[in-house]
Amino acid sequence: MRTQTKERIIDFVSKQGQVTAKSIIDHVGLTAPAVFRHLSKLISDGVLKKQGVPIYACEIKNGKYFDTGNKLEYLKTVVEFALQHTEINGEFRRFLTERVIQERFLKITPDGKLQTGTQAFTRWCLARKLDPIKTSTEYVASVKKFDEYKKDGLIDGMDKIKRAFPHVYLDRLYYLDFYTIERFGKTKLGELILYAKQSQNTSLIKLVVADVQERILHAITRFNIEAVGFIPPTVKRDIQFMKELEQRLHLPVPSLKITKVRTPITVPQKTLSKLEERVENARQSLVVEERKPYRNILLIDDAVGSGATINEIAQQIRSKNLCTGELIGLALTGSFNGFEIIQEA
Repeated sequence: MRTQTKERIIDFVSKQGQVTAKSIIDHVGLTAPAVFRHLSKLISDGVLKKQGVPIYACEIKNGKYFDTGNKLEYLKTVVEFALQHTEINGEFRRFLTERVIQERFLKITPDGKLQTGTQAFTRWCLARKLDPIKTSTEYVASVKKFDEYKKDGLIDGMDKIKRAFPHVYLDRLYYLDFYTIERFGKTKLGELILYAKQSQNTSLIKLVVADVQERILHAITRFNIEAVGFIPPTVKRDIQFMKELEQRLHLPVPSLKITKVRTPITVPQKTLSKLEERVENARQSLVVEERKPYRNILLIDDAVGSGATINEIAQQIRSKNLCTGELIGLALTGSFNGFEIIQEA
């Protein structure tokens, strides 16, 4: 049902053509959050159309839309805007905080339910006897802190892996997000990957693909990738996360043949606590069988813990002269505190 406000917005846009959010706010005489809610509903109903990022990515200082084309960059901008401009009224500040939580907060409950957004955040806080209002501000600040490590949507991990290994065979190493952030635990992507793997749940795998596909495609274009290699799993499961990821991403380049060698006793990487044990495990159990050389190759892993596996695969590719250009590693998630072992993933 269209309210009087919605009818005023539609009439104004029809007469003016392309308009800014600021001009709509001035015309209807309501607060920015109230107008954004009406605009979002009109867009979802197909009455109005907006190119670029969602309607709530509006910068009220001059009425221009943020149009980065990158959701992560948009979120970073929104968080910075909310935290740095004290003149913003409280209602709009709360609105921005809610949007960040809605986009970034996801938890799987102990009884196996997926919960997202402000409702999930409130439950999480109450279970820990925390004030949801106060904690939401702290969560937004934490998101901002960790997003500062991202450049063009990627976190550079080369310095950390160079400190872990005397010989690094990758030219670059990136990951899309941190596996955990301080105090609030696993990130949205970290939570999805963990339970997608452990529960072998294809619905969760689809959510991971939806989250990472555009960013991986962007990396392939940005680095002129000619072939990709998916790091094989070391734990035997009926539904393998990495195999499903490879099939569902539909990448426009060929995949290298990397095989997990059968051994009398399977030793999962996550059971090994020492770095040298993980290196040995990767060296003995994973084989690159590809023969065709490519210029730039992208190696994709779900979670970089020690970095041992992806570095050993890179060494095999180097030794077989399969890469004539750059060899780049891309993990969906990685550790913030160096490259310590991520045991559970």
